[in-house]
Amino acid sequence: MAAWNSFSTDTNNGITTEVITYPAGNGDEIHAYVARPTAGEGPRPGIVAVPHMPGWDEFTREFADRLARHGYTVISPNIYERFGHGAPDDIAAKARAEGGVSDDSVVGDCAAAREWLLAQPDSNGKVGIIGPCSGGRHALLVASRVPGFNAAVDLWGGGVIAKAEELTPSRPVSVLDYTADLNTPLLGIFGNDDQYPTPDLVNQHEAELKRLGKDYEFHRYDGASHGFFYYHTPMYRPEAAMDGWEKVFDFFGRNLSD
Repeated sequence: MAAWNSFSTDTNNGITTEVITYPAGNGDEIHAYVARPTAGEGPRPGIVAVPHMPGWDEFTREFADRLARHGYTVISPNIYERFGHGAPDDIAAKARAEGGVSDDSVVGDCAAAREWLLAQPDSNGKVGIIGPCSGGRHALLVASRVPGFNAAVDLWGGGVIAKAEELTPSRPVSVLDYTADLNTPLLGIFGNDDQYPTPDLVNQHEAELKRLGKDYEFHRYDGASHGFFYYHTPMYRPEAAMDGWEKVFDFFGRNLSD
Protein backbone atom coordinates (compact mmCIF):
# COMPACT_ATOMS: atom_id res chain seq x y z
CA MET A 1 0.00 0.00 0.00
CA ALA A 2 1.30 3.42 -0.98
CA ALA A 3 2.75 6.00 1.37
CA TRP A 4 1.57 9.62 1.37
CA ASN A 5 1.99 11.44 -1.97
CA SER A 6 3.77 8.50 -3.60
CA PHE A 7 1.35 7.81 -6.48
CA SER A 8 2.33 8.17 -10.13
CA THR A 9 0.57 11.07 -11.85
CA ASP A 10 -0.70 8.77 -14.61
CA THR A 11 -2.42 6.43 -12.12
CA ASN A 12 -6.17 6.28 -11.66
CA ASN A 13 -6.34 6.44 -7.88
CA GLY A 14 -9.90 7.67 -7.61
CA ILE A 15 -12.41 6.30 -5.14
CA THR A 16 -16.10 5.54 -5.05
CA THR A 17 -18.18 6.14 -1.94
CA GLU A 18 -21.66 5.26 -0.82
CA VAL A 19 -23.86 4.81 2.22
CA ILE A 20 -25.13 1.27 2.59
CA THR A 21 -27.01 -0.76 5.15
CA TYR A 22 -25.61 -4.07 6.38
CA PRO A 23 -26.57 -6.72 8.95
CA ALA A 24 -24.76 -5.57 12.09
CA GLY A 25 -24.78 -6.49 15.76
CA ASN A 26 -27.85 -8.02 17.35
CA GLY A 27 -29.29 -8.71 13.90
CA ASP A 28 -29.93 -4.99 13.27
CA GLU A 29 -29.63 -3.40 9.84
CA ILE A 30 -27.58 -0.23 10.28
CA HIS A 31 -26.04 2.33 7.97
CA ALA A 32 -22.37 2.41 7.05
CA TYR A 33 -20.20 4.64 4.91
CA VAL A 34 -18.11 2.70 2.39
CA ALA A 35 -15.15 4.04 0.42
CA ARG A 36 -13.13 1.98 -2.02
CA PRO A 37 -10.63 2.45 -4.84
CA THR A 38 -12.23 2.62 -8.28
CA ALA A 39 -9.35 0.88 -10.01
CA GLY A 40 -6.01 -0.77 -9.41
CA GLU A 41 -4.64 -4.10 -8.47
CA GLY A 42 -6.79 -6.47 -6.49
CA PRO A 43 -7.44 -8.28 -4.28
CA ARG A 44 -7.16 -5.65 -1.57
CA PRO A 45 -7.36 -5.46 2.24
CA GLY A 46 -10.25 -4.02 4.20
CA ILE A 47 -10.39 -1.58 7.11
CA VAL A 48 -13.11 -0.95 9.67
CA ALA A 49 -13.00 2.77 10.55
CA VAL A 50 -14.72 3.31 13.91
CA PRO A 51 -16.28 6.78 14.40
CA HIS A 52 -15.26 9.03 17.25
CA MET A 53 -17.57 10.51 19.88
CA PRO A 54 -18.42 13.60 17.80
CA GLY A 55 -20.42 11.05 15.88
CA TRP A 56 -20.73 9.48 12.45
CA ASP A 57 -19.76 12.80 10.93
CA GLU A 58 -18.15 14.43 7.93
CA PHE A 59 -14.66 14.05 9.38
CA THR A 60 -15.25 10.30 9.71
CA ARG A 61 -16.18 10.08 6.03
CA GLU A 62 -13.14 12.07 4.93
CA PHE A 63 -11.01 9.88 7.20
CA ALA A 64 -12.36 6.79 5.38
CA ASP A 65 -11.77 8.46 2.01
CA ARG A 66 -8.09 8.98 2.79
CA LEU A 67 -7.62 5.32 3.65
CA ALA A 68 -9.44 4.27 0.47
CA ARG A 69 -7.16 6.46 -1.68
CA HIS A 70 -4.29 4.40 -0.32
CA GLY A 71 -5.69 1.12 -1.55
CA TYR A 72 -8.16 -0.13 1.06
CA THR A 73 -11.83 -0.97 1.04
CA VAL A 74 -13.11 0.93 4.08
CA ILE A 75 -16.36 0.56 5.97
CA SER A 76 -17.33 2.95 8.75
CA PRO A 77 -20.40 1.68 10.62
CA ASN A 78 -22.83 4.10 12.23
CA ILE A 79 -22.33 2.75 15.71
CA TYR A 80 -24.73 5.45 17.00
CA GLU A 81 -27.62 4.22 14.83
CA ARG A 82 -29.77 3.11 17.77
CA PHE A 83 -29.92 6.69 19.04
CA GLY A 84 -31.81 7.76 15.93
CA HIS A 85 -31.04 9.90 12.90
CA GLY A 86 -30.33 13.60 12.56
CA ALA A 87 -27.35 15.97 12.48
CA PRO A 88 -24.21 14.18 13.75
CA ASP A 89 -23.72 16.66 16.61
CA ASP A 90 -27.31 16.17 17.79
CA ILE A 91 -27.08 12.38 17.73
CA ALA A 92 -23.72 12.45 19.53
CA ALA A 93 -25.24 14.67 22.23
CA LYS A 94 -28.17 12.28 22.60
CA ALA A 95 -25.75 9.34 22.90
CA ARG A 96 -23.78 11.12 25.62
CA ALA A 97 -26.94 11.99 27.52
CA GLU A 98 -28.01 8.35 27.50
CA GLY A 99 -24.66 7.03 28.78
CA GLY A 100 -22.96 6.38 25.46
CA VAL A 101 -23.04 3.47 23.06
CA SER A 102 -22.47 0.16 24.80
CA ASP A 103 -19.26 -1.77 24.30
CA ASP A 104 -21.20 -4.90 23.36
CA SER A 105 -23.06 -2.98 20.65
CA VAL A 106 -19.84 -1.63 19.15
CA VAL A 107 -18.20 -5.04 19.22
CA GLY A 108 -21.19 -6.58 17.43
CA ASP A 109 -21.31 -3.87 14.75
CA CYS A 110 -17.57 -3.99 14.07
CA ALA A 111 -17.41 -7.79 14.01
CA ALA A 112 -20.17 -7.74 11.41
CA ALA A 113 -18.35 -5.01 9.46
CA ARG A 114 -15.29 -7.27 9.33
CA GLU A 115 -17.44 -10.07 7.93
CA TRP A 116 -18.88 -7.69 5.33
CA LEU A 117 -15.38 -6.77 4.17
CA LEU A 118 -14.29 -10.39 3.94
CA ALA A 119 -17.36 -11.16 1.80
CA GLN A 120 -16.37 -8.59 -0.85
CA PRO A 121 -15.21 -10.24 -4.08
CA ASP A 122 -11.96 -8.24 -4.12
CA SER A 123 -11.00 -9.00 -0.49
CA ASN A 124 -7.51 -10.37 0.13
CA GLY A 125 -8.73 -11.97 3.36
CA LYS A 126 -7.15 -9.39 5.69
CA VAL A 127 -8.89 -6.71 7.72
CA GLY A 128 -7.61 -3.96 9.99
CA ILE A 129 -9.44 -1.69 12.40
CA ILE A 130 -8.74 1.94 13.31
CA GLY A 131 -10.41 4.74 15.22
CA PRO A 132 -9.64 8.14 16.77
CA CYS A 133 -10.60 9.29 20.27
CA SER A 134 -13.36 7.00 21.61
CA GLY A 135 -13.04 5.14 18.30
CA GLY A 136 -9.43 4.35 19.23
CA ARG A 137 -10.62 2.77 22.46
CA HIS A 138 -13.29 0.92 20.52
CA ALA A 139 -10.79 -0.30 17.90
CA LEU A 140 -8.61 -1.77 20.65
CA LEU A 141 -11.66 -3.25 22.41
CA VAL A 142 -12.92 -4.92 19.23
CA ALA A 143 -9.50 -6.26 18.25
CA SER A 144 -9.19 -7.75 21.75
CA ARG A 145 -12.62 -9.37 21.80
CA VAL A 146 -13.10 -10.40 18.16
CA PRO A 147 -10.63 -12.94 16.76
CA GLY A 148 -9.34 -12.50 13.24
CA PHE A 149 -8.35 -8.87 12.81
CA ASN A 150 -4.91 -8.53 11.22
CA ALA A 151 -3.97 -5.08 12.56
CA ALA A 152 -5.39 -2.51 14.98
CA VAL A 153 -4.69 1.22 15.30
CA ASP A 154 -5.57 3.22 18.40
CA LEU A 155 -5.42 6.98 17.76
CA TRP A 156 -5.22 8.56 21.26
CA GLY A 157 -8.06 6.46 22.61
CA GLY A 158 -9.18 7.71 26.01
CA GLY A 159 -10.63 5.46 28.66
CA VAL A 160 -8.61 2.35 27.79
CA ILE A 161 -7.70 2.16 31.48
CA ALA A 162 -10.70 2.60 33.75
CA LYS A 163 -10.84 2.42 37.53
CA ALA A 164 -13.67 0.51 39.16
CA GLU A 165 -15.55 3.72 39.95
CA GLU A 166 -15.30 4.79 36.28
CA LEU A 167 -17.02 1.68 34.92
CA THR A 168 -20.59 2.06 33.68
CA PRO A 169 -23.32 -0.22 32.32
CA SER A 170 -22.22 0.76 28.80
CA ARG A 171 -18.54 0.24 29.65
CA PRO A 172 -18.52 -2.49 32.30
CA VAL A 173 -14.92 -3.69 31.83
CA SER A 174 -11.65 -1.78 31.54
CA VAL A 175 -10.23 -2.43 28.06
CA LEU A 176 -6.85 -2.98 29.70
CA ASP A 177 -8.27 -6.16 31.21
CA TYR A 178 -8.65 -7.62 27.72
CA THR A 179 -4.95 -7.18 26.86
CA ALA A 180 -4.19 -10.88 27.23
CA ASP A 181 -6.73 -11.58 24.47
CA LEU A 182 -5.21 -9.12 21.97
CA ASN A 183 -3.64 -11.30 19.31
CA THR A 184 -3.08 -8.83 16.49
CA PRO A 185 -0.39 -6.17 15.99
CA LEU A 186 -1.27 -2.82 17.58
CA LEU A 187 -0.19 0.69 16.59
CA GLY A 188 -0.80 3.48 19.11
CA ILE A 189 -0.40 7.19 18.33
CA PHE A 190 -0.60 9.76 21.13
CA GLY A 191 0.04 13.40 21.96
CA ASN A 192 2.22 14.11 24.97
CA ASP A 193 0.02 17.07 25.97
CA ASP A 194 -3.14 14.95 26.01
CA GLN A 195 -5.10 14.66 29.23
CA TYR A 196 -7.28 11.74 28.08
CA PRO A 197 -5.19 9.63 27.96
CA THR A 198 -2.39 11.25 29.87
CA PRO A 199 1.20 10.18 29.13
CA ASP A 200 1.14 8.26 32.42
CA LEU A 201 -1.88 6.24 31.30
CA VAL A 202 -0.18 5.52 27.98
CA ASN A 203 2.85 4.32 29.95
CA GLN A 204 0.64 1.99 32.01
CA HIS A 205 -0.94 0.59 28.87
CA GLU A 206 2.45 0.07 27.26
CA ALA A 207 3.76 -1.68 30.38
CA GLU A 208 0.90 -4.18 30.26
CA LEU A 209 1.42 -4.84 26.53
CA LYS A 210 5.11 -5.38 27.19
CA ARG A 211 4.48 -7.61 30.20
CA LEU A 212 2.25 -9.87 28.12
CA GLY A 213 4.62 -9.95 25.16
CA LYS A 214 2.23 -8.30 22.71
CA ASP A 215 3.20 -7.09 19.24
CA TYR A 216 2.80 -3.33 19.46
CA GLU A 217 4.40 0.01 18.64
CA PHE A 218 3.59 3.33 20.28
CA HIS A 219 4.52 6.75 18.91
CA ARG A 220 4.18 9.95 20.90
CA TYR A 221 4.34 13.59 19.82
CA ASP A 222 5.51 16.57 21.85
CA GLY A 223 3.39 19.68 21.46
CA ALA A 224 0.36 17.62 20.43
CA SER A 225 -2.76 17.15 22.50
CA HIS A 226 -5.94 15.17 21.96
CA GLY A 227 -7.24 15.00 18.40
CA PHE A 228 -4.20 16.44 16.67
CA PHE A 229 -5.26 14.89 13.32
CA TYR A 230 -8.42 17.05 13.40
CA TYR A 231 -7.70 19.66 10.71
CA HIS A 232 -11.06 21.32 11.40
CA THR A 233 -10.16 22.20 15.02
CA PRO A 234 -7.54 24.26 16.91
CA MET A 235 -6.05 20.93 18.11
CA TYR A 236 -4.58 20.27 14.65
CA ARG A 237 -0.82 19.87 14.52
CA PRO A 238 -0.01 19.39 10.82
CA GLU A 239 3.55 18.09 11.08
CA ALA A 240 2.73 15.59 13.83
CA ALA A 241 -0.49 14.59 12.07
CA MET A 242 1.19 13.87 8.74
CA ASP A 243 3.99 11.93 10.44
CA GLY A 244 1.29 9.95 12.25
CA TRP A 245 -0.51 9.24 8.96
CA GLU A 246 2.74 7.96 7.48
CA LYS A 247 3.04 5.57 10.40
CA VAL A 248 -0.56 4.40 9.87
CA PHE A 249 0.06 3.74 6.16
CA ASP A 250 3.32 1.91 6.92
CA PHE A 251 1.75 -0.19 9.67
CA PHE A 252 -1.27 -1.24 7.61
CA GLY A 253 0.96 -1.82 4.61
CA ARG A 254 3.13 -4.25 6.55
CA ASN A 255 0.30 -6.11 8.23
CA LEU A 256 -2.49 -6.19 5.66
CA SER A 257 -0.62 -6.90 2.44
CA ASP A 258 -0.93 -10.31 0.76
